[in-house]
Amino acid sequence: MAMAANPLQKQPARGTGRRFEKGQSGNPKGPAPGSRNEATRVAELLLDGEAAALTRKAVELALGGDPAALRLCLERVLAPRRERTVEFALPEIRGAADLGMAMAAITTAAAEGRISPGEAAALAQVVDTFVRAIETADFERRLRLLEEDRAAGA
Repeated sequence: MAMAANPLQKQPARGTGRRFEKGQSGNPKGPAPGSRNEATRVAELLLDGEAAALTRKAVELALGGDPAALRLCLERVLAPRRERTVEFALPEIRGAADLGMAMAAITTAAAEGRISPGEAAALAQVVDTFVRAIETADFERRLRLLEEDRAAGA
């Protein structure tokens, strides 16, 4: 009498031992454009007519002291905080020679707490970009002068 196969026992490999070809998913075409998760669609249908009642309940809970409801309501009332304008006098930068003064001013402002380290990094990046633009314009100007001198001497 033959014994039943143990379902936990590892089955012998067939072919390459892979269900799918290497580097190819089970559905190479992916989901159809515009298709949506069935659970999401069902949830939206159930909640569709209840938005006003749910909002009213969230407000009641928030007013009753529920911290999660309060946070939810405030997140809807207040816009997310964006970057603030930095009140900071940056020395004038006319060329690469002015870079040291500008970076010293940024570093001092960050050290004194007038601007945050993130704001200092962003300002340093602006200074660096500005200096690169100046250097590129200067290089282009010098190259044009050299080409004009070469053309005049030819």
